[in-house]
Amino acid sequence: MEVEVHNWLRSFLRSSGDPVWPHHLTMGRLVARALRLGRSALIQTGSFAEGDGRYRLSYLLPLLMGSDPALLVVPESLHSQLLEVEIPKLQGWGQFEKSVVAGEAWEAGFEGLLVVSPQVWLSDRLRGGDLFGSGIPTVFDGADDLERWTRELLTVALGSGDWEALMAARADAADAIRDARVRLTKAAFQHPANPYDCYLLDAAEQKILEELDSTLRDGGNSSSLPPAWDAFWEGFYSENPSIWIDLDRASGKFVLSACPADIAPILRPIWQQQPIVVVGGALDVEAKATIYRQRVGLPDLTCVKFVPDRQNESIHLYLPDGLPLPNTPQFQESLIRELHTLIRVSTRFASAVRSPIVILVGDTPLKAIVGSVLAAEFGSRVRVEPTELADDGILVAGWEFWRNAQTQLSPPRLLAIATLPLPSLENPRVAGRVLHYKQQRQDWFRFYLLPTALGELQRAIAPVRNGCGVVALLDTRVLHRSYGSQILSAIAPMARINYIDASLFGMD
Repeated sequence: MEVEVHNWLRSFLRSSGDPVWPHHLTMGRLVARALRLGRSALIQTGSFAEGDGRYRLSYLLPLLMGSDPALLVVPESLHSQLLEVEIPKLQGWGQFEKSVVAGEAWEAGFEGLLVVSPQVWLSDRLRGGDLFGSGIPTVFDGADDLERWTRELLTVALGSGDWEALMAARADAADAIRDARVRLTKAAFQHPANPYDCYLLDAAEQKILEELDSTLRDGGNSSSLPPAWDAFWEGFYSENPSIWIDLDRASGKFVLSACPADIAPILRPIWQQQPIVVVGGALDVEAKATIYRQRVGLPDLTCVKFVPDRQNESIHLYLPDGLPLPNTPQFQESLIRELHTLIRVSTRFASAVRSPIVILVGDTPLKAIVGSVLAAEFGSRVRVEPTELADDGILVAGWEFWRNAQTQLSPPRLLAIATLPLPSLENPRVAGRVLHYKQQRQDWFRFYLLPTALGELQRAIAPVRNGCGVVALLDTRVLHRSYGSQILSAIAPMARINYIDASLFGMD
């Protein structure tokens, strides 16, 4: 099958005139081999599922050519593109007759290719369901978000309505429930404010919940609890749980959440249920993806890592040496001054280049300050995480916003990064995961913070790489910390520059 896929791919690429991705033939053979032998594999493409997705041809062709049924797990936002454009184009060219449908369960007797969203597939697998059978060869695309999707599905959140439901279900314990809710509310709102309005439960708050659970159990009717509470208690008493409270200070309400700190043991059995090809853009700095596989419970399997093409996907990286470190009082003023210069230079001949400028600021208070100061000089072009942005606008945003918005905007001519996307220990959700690594006597920076930052960074600059733009990295920790070399390796291929001028933006 590998040889056949290789020949078909080469023929299709010659006839279609599609933009060439240099690794199509290698990836196509690897996927074909994995499907034929039923052996799992992990592929890092250097490109991302919701970006240009040009690598998809390399797994679509083997899936369509194979005679056996198969499953494609891919973000729902791509279903229309796949089902209405990419797959019909391949079927029409190669006269492939394999049936392709999107669905949320495997129908008995179906022998084609089923396309399903990661959330639907993961939800079924995590709860031990059988909607997708077992042993069906599967391609899982978008693995850069696997951890996030899993944590979202495993998180149990209890809001005001859930407390009311508990009162209704356990009227016999109404006083204890009301008392626990009042005490928890009082304790939660005594926490000092932080940018996340989120707090890990301390020992006293956990004791309030333990006392409530004891009362509910002593009532002899614990089986009548609402399903959300059953799920919460299961998470609360699980090994190494992460329990936190999100506060809405304006309304005086809170949401109580529980999620496993370590998802690897939960995901591990899932990978044994079918041969699977896991596809992601930048899952790990190593080809063997040791850290990533450890985090998501993947076994030892064939691993391949492709890198961006040096000739066509190299970026210009501006990395000034004179800026203060981000944790110094001088950083904010120096950052804003540098941003002023970058914006002025890159827009000197704005009519020649109608593409946005993007400024990434992970720190929430600093993001607001940067947006306000820049708007005072550059006017309405500056927007902080807007729903719409002019072609030549200046977007000030956090990492999560940019991750979701980048496919909706033109590739930026300039991407300025204020600080590295290292998860903040001030974020209680991050602190909870770090605590788990500490309890396991593991290097939490190497296994969690740094890999997360590297993946986020590579994803953020992907549109710039595709649009031949400039990345300005204004965090000098890259130059003065031991992990800086790994940051630069993740950004490669790139040409480092020491100054910015208009010629870098295609201007004379």
